[in-house]
Amino acid sequence: MDIREEMLKKAGAAKAAAYKMAILPTGVKNKALLAMADALERRAELILEANAQDLEEARMKGLKRSYLDRLMLNEMRISKMAEGLRQTAALPDPVSQGDWSTVRPNGLEIRRIRVPLGVIGIIYEARPNVTADAAALCLKSGNAVILRGGSEAIRSNTAISSVLSKAAYKAEIPEGALQFVEFADREAVSVMTHLSEDIDVIIPRGGAGLIRHVVENSSVPVIQTGTGVCHTFVDASADFDMAVDIAINAKTSRPSVCNAMETLLVHRDIAADFLPRLAEAMKAKNVELRGCEESRAICPEMKEATEEDWSTEYGDLILSVKVVGNMDEAIAHINRYNTGHSDAIVTKDIENAHRFQREVDAAAVYVNTSTRFTDGFEFGFGAEIGISTQKLHARGPMGLNELTSVKYLIYGEGQVRV
Repeated sequence: MDIREEMLKKAGAAKAAAYKMAILPTGVKNKALLAMADALERRAELILEANAQDLEEARMKGLKRSYLDRLMLNEMRISKMAEGLRQTAALPDPVSQGDWSTVRPNGLEIRRIRVPLGVIGIIYEARPNVTADAAALCLKSGNAVILRGGSEAIRSNTAISSVLSKAAYKAEIPEGALQFVEFADREAVSVMTHLSEDIDVIIPRGGAGLIRHVVENSSVPVIQTGTGVCHTFVDASADFDMAVDIAINAKTSRPSVCNAMETLLVHRDIAADFLPRLAEAMKAKNVELRGCEESRAICPEMKEATEEDWSTEYGDLILSVKVVGNMDEAIAHINRYNTGHSDAIVTKDIENAHRFQREVDAAAVYVNTSTRFTDGFEFGFGAEIGISTQKLHARGPMGLNELTSVKYLIYGEGQVRV
């Protein structure tokens, strides 16, 4: 099979569908999303059978536990995918909504409205839920979408996309608006990233290697969804019980995801009292701690942290720990090593809290809560297309508004420019 020829067909069909999607009534889109949610739950057994095959192959390849966790589906996760579709249906439709208007001195009336981006290409790795999340947000925002998942989840993604597309088309979504690339060959990615005449934007979701490859090799505009080297700083005034609970949640609730904490910073004034409590709690959760020299002097059982550790997204039950002397040192460390994703402070000092939020350069900055909340579902977006760590166009969890652009509508009564 000629991959390039097939990709050209898919992109052409998506482009044709995008013009129809841009003017599709909100009611039709919502009806389709609800039908897609019902279909996911109704066909859960089919999806789980495909996922079991993907998991078995991944285990045979010796893929690490965190990767298997991202890949694994169960009835609860499928139900959550369906709930994301329903929540997206319930959200306001951004298409054609005005966000600015003016009347010029010459009488021209100018309005700015939101319009779809067009055709969105999503390239992602081993998280089958992305298939449903991306489809929901792209369709609700009036876009056509081409999905290319990782080879390790090819059966799961094929099953999910088949269920979703059949339900969508039956509910009057234009044919071609929701497509999945069945080719595991990497040539499909190479072709997809160069179809600039038909695809309006590419959004990569996955590890640093995938994102870097797409950014460096795409002739289609790219919105980066970055890796997550997330930090929590335990300030001198922190409540110890709160800080331990937050750290445990941020590291262990789902260590494989991008909003999990990778580095914990502790103020020197409390380190001797706080770190042993933290180490005991982390040990109970099977977390490997890698500490700086000062941390290891307090907790000798910690492994020695290297320079590389401070910038590593482990995606596993591993945590780097560093003692810092003050807020200046904490903020400087975070801004040097973070990836612009999510960082948190635990403190009772409101001035320190406000300063931390002002000065830390990240898409989401938290006070007294876990970084694990950086998520479109948790932010009330229904789902997310990804978490952007760049600063152009979109930043943070990308919901419906971030999948639209603008159009200016100008009304006159015969004015001509002089």
